Amino acid sequence: MAVLPEIAAGAADMVAWRHRLHAAPEIGFEVHETARFVAGCLRSFGCDRVETGIGGSGVVGVVQGRADGPAVGLRADMDALPIHEDTGLAYGSRHAGRMHACGHDGHTTILLGAARYLCATRRFRGSVVLIFQPAEEIGRGAAAMLGDALLERFPLRRVFGLHNWPGLSEGVVFCREGPVMAAVADLTIGLAGHGGHGGMPHIASDQILAAAHLVVALQGIVARNLPAVEAGVVSIGHVEDTGAWNVLPSEVCLRGTVRWFAPEIGDLLERRIGEVAQAVAGAWNCRCSMEFCRVTPAVMNHPAATLEAEAATREVLGDAGLVLLPAPLMAGDDVGALLAAVPGCYLMLGAGGGPGAMPLHHPRYDFNDGLLPVGASLMARLAERGLDGADGGNA
Repeated sequence: MAVLPEIAAGAADMVAWRHRLHAAPEIGFEVHETARFVAGCLRSFGCDRVETGIGGSGVVGVVQGRADGPAVGLRADMDALPIHEDTGLAYGSRHAGRMHACGHDGHTTILLGAARYLCATRRFRGSVVLIFQPAEEIGRGAAAMLGDALLERFPLRRVFGLHNWPGLSEGVVFCREGPVMAAVADLTIGLAGHGGHGGMPHIASDQILAAAHLVVALQGIVARNLPAVEAGVVSIGHVEDTGAWNVLPSEVCLRGTVRWFAPEIGDLLERRIGEVAQAVAGAWNCRCSMEFCRVTPAVMNHPAATLEAEAATREVLGDAGLVLLPAPLMAGDDVGALLAAVPGCYLMLGAGGGPGAMPLHHPRYDFNDGLLPVGASLMARLAERGLDGADGGNA
């Protein structure tokens, strides 16, 4: 494992940064203290340009190389989750109900470590654009930064990023061309009708019964309407009503998530969910409403950018440090919006722990600090090679 010596020498600093961020998690776009810390670090490293407030609370730093040339972007997410931490760590969250349960504290620290190295060495032509993004967990931060003219202000040739993944071999990069993570939509279905007494269901419409049938019926869409070679998920994760144990409620709300890769599959899922929901509601004398809110597109790795990322990974980790990701993940990440605008590659960095490792979004999850110098070395090399690769940075 060839961690860059300059980065290895600062590993203790990176651990301290990560623990500081972990103890002070912030949610969504409200990552103001995190953004201030990031901007302060970038200025102290000697970044040539630091801009804040992009997309609300995003931070962008620019490092100029030894000569003029194109620009490569490196992206990290900064936000936490509305989860109460249960790790018992000395540096655990100081804010009840908020936790870095997905490793964004580690991702931010990795990019800070790469930034310090790039500012000190500048072994590239062109510029590196360091993108620290808010609101990934709600799927809206990347779009907000793009909507705030991110690419007009910082034109990019390539963009790279990574995400830690518990259960995959520690320090090994998992990569694939094409789809890596799913497109995501938030689904809300409302059922309304004439509620009544639980002991006299014959004189009411039973929205609970309709909801139960609908949850089952929705699963038939993936099983029977999608081609067998296509992937899709329809999951209802929350059912809420206005009733009590002996009341048939007049309203029931179902909320869930829908995932897919190919755009036409997303269109099919939206159409069929609406048709099935209306049919089930009608069968049980209910009225139906639906909101299908597309949050982020699929994460799609560009072929040329993937080859560059694989070459950089081998330079840092050797051949054994790069493994083909056998299938895309049905988790989502709004980096897909950025990769839809700029050719790029998103990598999975194994966090170790085997099958029993605490998964992402778990109240006892904690980022593996051993990944910090590895990830920072990889991000730095992605930038260097993306600007001074075999093609001279002009592809």
